[in-house]
Amino acid sequence: MSGVIAIPLATPATTPKKRSKPKKTGPTVSDRILKVVSASNDRSGVSLAALKKSLAASGYDVVKNNARLKLAVRRLVAKGYLLQPKGTGASGSFKINKNKAVAKKKKPTKNQAKKVGAKKVRRASPKKATGAKKSPKKTKRKSPKKAKRPAGAKKPKSPRKTKRRVAKSTRAKAAPKKK
Repeated sequence: MSGVIAIPLATPATTPKKRSKPKKTGPTVSDRILKVVSASNDRSGVSLAALKKSLAASGYDVVKNNARLKLAVRRLVAKGYLLQPKGTGASGSFKINKNKAVAKKKKPTKNQAKKVGAKKVRRASPKKATGAKKSPKKTKRKSPKKAKRPAGAKKPKSPRKTKRRVAKSTRAKAAPKKK
């Protein structure tokens, strides 16, 4: 033998596959919030603390999902499903918007959806078939107006700079000699 040693090739390391958690089925955070707020009969609405308390009682982990809860409340207010009589953002009290809640429940049936789709077909009118194209109207852009400052927000005046007075000499100037 010539003294060559055979080294086995390294097999590529196999990484263990990450197991994805199965998605939990059930109502979303927004649905739970709407359910709690609609069950309340306070005139002023449900505060965020009371909302968290009732969600925790129903088995929702409020401490772990606090950011998700606040975000869902803000979205519901922005979309108009909740009204916010007091506070801003995720703080304050919240009421159900009855006008929006009724509109959300109504969904068009399949027959209605087909009828709506059939109405969308537009046919060319005979007036436009002549081929004459109208030029688009030009709109003048208005220059944005500068915001007026309130009277109390004027800039403070800088102190005036005093001019230095040059002292005149007491000597009279010598008159030029005549020749």
